[in-house]
Amino acid sequence: MSGLDEGSCVPSSIRPGDVLADRYRLVDLLTESGGGRFWRAHDRVLERHVALHVIPADDERADALLDAARRSATVHDRRLLRVLDADKADGLCYVVNEWGSGDSLDIMLASSGPLSPRRAAWLVSEVAASIAVGHEAGVAHGRLIPENVLVDHAGSVRLIGFAVDAAMHGLAPGRVSTDVADLGGLLYCALTGKWPGTSQSAVPAAPIEAGQVLRPRRVRAGIPRSLDALCDEVVNPYAGAWGDRLRETHDLATAQGIGDYLCAFVGDPTGLAAAEAAAGHRDPDTITLPAVADPPVREPSPAPEPEPEPEPEPAAAPPSSTDLPTQAGLPIFDDDNDDVSWIAARTEAAPPPPPFEEPPERPLFAPESETRTPRNPAPVATGAEYWPFGDASTGTTAVTGATRPAPAPSAPEEEVPGRSWLRLAALIAACLLLLVAIVVAYNLGRGRTPLGAVPDDDPSPTPSSPATSAAATPEPIEGLTATDFDPQGDPSDENPELTPLAVDGDPSTSWRTSTYEQDLGPQGLKTGVGLVIDLGGTHDVAAVDLTFVGEPTSFSLYVTDAAPTAVEDLEPAAADTADGTRTRVELDEPVTGRFVTVWLTSLPAVPDGFRGEVAEVAVRG
Repeated sequence: MSGLDEGSCVPSSIRPGDVLADRYRLVDLLTESGGGRFWRAHDRVLERHVALHVIPADDERADALLDAARRSATVHDRRLLRVLDADKADGLCYVVNEWGSGDSLDIMLASSGPLSPRRAAWLVSEVAASIAVGHEAGVAHGRLIPENVLVDHAGSVRLIGFAVDAAMHGLAPGRVSTDVADLGGLLYCALTGKWPGTSQSAVPAAPIEAGQVLRPRRVRAGIPRSLDALCDEVVNPYAGAWGDRLRETHDLATAQGIGDYLCAFVGDPTGLAAAEAAAGHRDPDTITLPAVADPPVREPSPAPEPEPEPEPEPAAAPPSSTDLPTQAGLPIFDDDNDDVSWIAARTEAAPPPPPFEEPPERPLFAPESETRTPRNPAPVATGAEYWPFGDASTGTTAVTGATRPAPAPSAPEEEVPGRSWLRLAALIAACLLLLVAIVVAYNLGRGRTPLGAVPDDDPSPTPSSPATSAAATPEPIEGLTATDFDPQGDPSDENPELTPLAVDGDPSTSWRTSTYEQDLGPQGLKTGVGLVIDLGGTHDVAAVDLTFVGEPTSFSLYVTDAAPTAVEDLEPAAADTADGTRTRVELDEPVTGRFVTVWLTSLPAVPDGFRGEVAEVAVRG
């Protein structure tokens, strides 16, 4: 292998561009750990990329690595990056795998955050199906971590390092139970972005409380209960009665059972692979080989002695007299004898440019041009010797002894084009304004409006009229009913059994939201939750009285004719932040509708997170 010291068996001596076993040319060093290296290489025989694991041949892991490669080659599944070759050569032990290009699960989570529940379930179901094929052949992966799960540019899920990666890290042949536990960890990681598995991973570890990994729903809101229960049972086995009931109906001790459970949740997977392909996972990289050094430049041959030539014509100057100094060193090719000569640098300095000529002096009052006509020419006096005085009888003026023609009479001023049209337009506009003024004056004289309409004889209500008094003091609307409103949750329920307490007239009872580890809002997992108040009929809503528990609480109010299903397309009637427990929101104008939605957008902090409580809602109209 080129690039290796003779007798060397240390992988650090190999460099990009070296060729292993006269076949695999090393291109990029991807990772290095524990005395082993993972390369991207180029198979010079089959002209394709391959993945290359390399350790010293005398390493204690060498025999286990070759054995793992043999066992991995017995597993046939489309999702595996297969073992293509394994051997010892040049003092090194190497395993060649199929090359996969795309994004691993840890990179997807770091760049885009946790996956949606259905997307995560589909991805892990593909991994479980591949692991089940390996278990049926008696081979376990042994190190099933997010770094070894790849989604390629075609949207397919691929597994890296089946049995080989564990051997590279000095682990014993993997066990089925370890793979099953890591499958639950992969689902937990895809849903929350945290890693709870038994194998070591660079993904941040999942939070632990009282010796148990927190359930996914306590780490991230909106996770379906079925996936939450599966993760909790596989990651925290024997956690309670719920896990026992789940194991009675589903086989969670095998990869095939977990895969079937997830397939039932996903349903028809048509279109999911195409969606992953459209997500823009990385395409195959172009092979970049070390640059080849440029060939040495041939030294120029000395120019032959020039033969005497007849003196050239004056117009044909020699090239050396006109070439710039920066052209020195350029070749000159002779078409007759194929000789090459070189332009030499100048030996003499270039001549200086000609000096600037001073402009001739002009008289102090000389005109700028002989043909320019003075704006106000002075009268010409007879017998004057200097301009602007001159002889009126001869029509000449004297300028320092010289005569100049007298200025010609100015031509009559020409009419500016379009001026007549401007005058006509201004006249028409003045006539229209005069006509409008006459019509307005005539209508006002008849006791009508400026446009001629008959004025309304009914006087508008005065500030002390009953209508104004009723609008100033809106009355409470009776018979209110409340329902919880959580369109962004899955399931979409927020303590529905407590909603009647928000409209029972008793401030000591309240409806409350779930407790969240992160506040609501644009940066949270949800933009808000709330209550929908049914007024029992259509009313003109003028004010809403709200009583909260805790502070501060931010909210928005919506008034609609029908019960809403979302708030993104609705226009809020009011929005505010309650710094106290009781607040009244008066609308700028009464809004007609049957349903009033109280949408909480920011919750007060509580000891274990964030939670909102509404003690009483009163609507006035």
